[in-house]
Amino acid sequence: MLTCIIRYQIDPTKKEQFQQYARNWGQAIPRCGADLVGYYAPHEGSSTLAYGIYNIPSLAAYEAYRARLANDPLGRENYDFAQSEKFLLREDRTFLTLASAPHGESK
Repeated sequence: MLTCIIRYQIDPTKKEQFQQYARNWGQAIPRCGADLVGYYAPHEGSSTLAYGIYNIPSLAAYEAYRARLANDPLGRENYDFAQSEKFLLREDRTFLTLASAPHGESK
């Protein structure tokens, strides 16, 4: 299993546009085959950093998922929304594997 963490730099004056973008992905991403952990908007501290996090079984599954997302009506609409509103200044993807499992029990 891979975890994809997307680090966004957003325009701090367009936080509401990012939140709409995140809500749209909240519908499209699971429908297209990834296990969405969530999208996170700035709250305290940096006003420009935001994150999207989801799990995917493999890089091959990621490629198939991206193709489905590009053909999804809401996915296409969301890509266009980001382009027209210009609230995303930078977007970086990192793929990680869980290194701490198994986790201990919490008390």
